[in-house]
Amino acid sequence: QLQLVESGGKLVQPGGSLRLSCAASGETLNSNTIGWFRQAPGKEREGVSCATSFGRTRYADSVRGRFTISRDSTKSAVYLQMNSLKPEDTAVYYCAAGGIFYTCPINGDNYNYWGQGTQVTVSS
Repeated sequence: QLQLVESGGKLVQPGGSLRLSCAASGETLNSNTIGWFRQAPGKEREGVSCATSFGRTRYADSVRGRFTISRDSTKSAVYLQMNSLKPEDTAVYYCAAGGIFYTCPINGDNYNYWGQGTQVTVSS
């Protein structure tokens, strides 16, 4: 089965940048739609970004213009580049893989495989 492992989360100062990685094993992400989600303490999980195999991307309003999702050329990894980080970005970040979608969804119900999560803390 497909397995996903996130990495790159750490403590970073406000205004700083961070790149999260999601490595796939078992199979490549040739046709999967990829999503990034996050969950802060006491809050519900929210969709951050997604990318389809057709090149369509989507971002939550709270991160648009600051975050960028991308896929590795080998189809074995995806990334989330985060710039201008704010304290409210603090959360556990998860990557997930779903099926083939023409329009990119940011809903957890559309994804079958999930990583274990990586902690991102934005603080002085």
